[in-house]
Amino acid sequence: MAQHHTTSLRSRLRYRFDHLVAGGTAGLIGWLALGCLAVVIPASAVLVWSDRTPPTTLAGRLTAVWVSVGQTLKIGGAIGSPLHVLASVTLALVALLFVSTLVSLITTGINERLMSLRRGHSTVLEAGHTVVLGWSDQVFPVVGELVAANANRRRAAVAVLAPKDKVEMEDEISARVPDTGTTRIICRNGSTTDPTELRRVSPRTAKAVLVLPSGGDAGDTHVVKTLLALDAAVPGDGGAVVVAAVRDARNHVTAGLAAGRGGHVLCADDIVARLLVQTARQPGLSLVYQELLDFEGDEFYATPARALAGRTFGEALLSFATSSVVGLLRADGEAALNPDPGTPIGAGDSLLVVSRDDDTAVQVDVGSWVDEEAIVTPLPRTPLSERLLLLGWNRRAPIVVDQLDRYVAAGSTLDVVAQGARDVATAPRRRLEVTFRDGDITDPAALAKLDVASYDSVIVLAEETGTGTGAEWAADPDTGSRTDDRTLVTLLHLRAIGEAADRGLSLTTEMSDDGNRLLAPAREGADFIVSGRLISLLMTQISEGPHLARVFAELFEAEGNELHLKPATDYVRAGSEVAFATVVEAARRRRECAVGYRLRARAATGPDFGVRINPDKRRRVRFGEDDWVIVLAEE
Repeated sequence: MAQHHTTSLRSRLRYRFDHLVAGGTAGLIGWLALGCLAVVIPASAVLVWSDRTPPTTLAGRLTAVWVSVGQTLKIGGAIGSPLHVLASVTLALVALLFVSTLVSLITTGINERLMSLRRGHSTVLEAGHTVVLGWSDQVFPVVGELVAANANRRRAAVAVLAPKDKVEMEDEISARVPDTGTTRIICRNGSTTDPTELRRVSPRTAKAVLVLPSGGDAGDTHVVKTLLALDAAVPGDGGAVVVAAVRDARNHVTAGLAAGRGGHVLCADDIVARLLVQTARQPGLSLVYQELLDFEGDEFYATPARALAGRTFGEALLSFATSSVVGLLRADGEAALNPDPGTPIGAGDSLLVVSRDDDTAVQVDVGSWVDEEAIVTPLPRTPLSERLLLLGWNRRAPIVVDQLDRYVAAGSTLDVVAQGARDVATAPRRRLEVTFRDGDITDPAALAKLDVASYDSVIVLAEETGTGTGAEWAADPDTGSRTDDRTLVTLLHLRAIGEAADRGLSLTTEMSDDGNRLLAPAREGADFIVSGRLISLLMTQISEGPHLARVFAELFEAEGNELHLKPATDYVRAGSEVAFATVVEAARRRRECAVGYRLRARAATGPDFGVRINPDKRRRVRFGEDDWVIVLAEE
């Protein structure tokens, strides 16, 4: 037996209306006309019949109703012969159709233009701006640093191109970088690998183009394709400084070829691994790099050396009171960090300095502030073997092991603890003995068996949640919160171990998300290497000063000049109050460039944690037995 639907009148009327709308434009117009007439004609009749002085005859009243209907529906309502009325109605309908079509076309055009602007498809008409290609968490520190770098400029612009909604990009940047100062942030939607869409941000007229690495296995491939698209969009030398970054060292050469001769490509794996090793052996070094790489403090700049032409590099070290000289930039573009003090300065050379800004390197002779009696001759130190602990494993870990082998003294040992651990670092080792142990670094029982407090230094790597060996160990560690969650748990247990042993652990931690660093349960002033933020800072610095590419390349190499924290008592007498110029002179005699110091008494107190970069050389400081001098030196 058939079932009958029991539906309400409202539902049936809605169903009928939906069916009517679905019937097409012609039927909808017909029903709309009938419905309109069904309302307008009776209403017009009421108006005529209820008028104070209505026509006396029925024909007159019907004529008045027709006039009212015609005026309401904008079809004239003319009266006269049938031919006259028909012609009037025809013209009114044609005019109505024309006006309606014109209004519709104008409205559609305006809506399309508004939607195009909203989608970010218009072309940026800027010159001397900075272009950022790609979207990831790195876009926020990059934009923030560019805003800081442009603080002393009247008008500056940063154009961001990514396959993302324009309004969403603007809202996210506004939330993470609320104060943009004099810098305008312009977002455009488009594929960074399409030359046509790439032209929307005018890379030809830009001063710098930054290609951000994206997450996932195809991130490096996307960077290479973007560089190729940039070359197609701006054939030849466009004049802009091109800076890109890849994660995997195997893709570094390929990306360099795509970037061209004038491009600069950073390898995140190499840089992060080397800084992890340098910091693990010199606690506090990450704070020094953070100060030098962001634009809020002192940074590397090049300043003309015309006034010092003919003099030596050693004399230049004491020729600036509020800037620290660290190298030479030759007229041919060749950069030399910490050259021999006797190196002559040419007329066309520039000095590489650490200074507050690019206009604060003012020449002031401070040689008279040197206290000769306070300078000491350091005793030779015998390199000591070390016991090191590496917790966790990722794609960068083999580089960390290889770099440690190049830094440590003979007889040093490294214990690696990770899930599914086995010896995957096959490179021959000269000084370091490595032992691999299987263990979960988030398990307090596994950590308790290690006697962590007995190690000279502990490195915690951002470890993947997966287990196993081989390919799984090579997984990308930059998966954000999931990776850092395991690191935070490990740090929590390490803090408990340090408190139980009543000893501050020498701990260096790698993290993926800078936001998670604020949650880290570690002592104040601890060393954190946030991979994404570090690469962002380096890219921004090079985009503002292309000559810095060679400077940073040398700083992160095992060979050549690097930043070191050395005992202050190797330079001046302990307990004596001296001007920092005395430390600079003591370092010069050791063929080093002193750029700052770190005071032990303030090592756990923010915001500087005892680190002072580029102090006024006339400023007097009292150094103790446990204080450090920050120097640029070749070891």
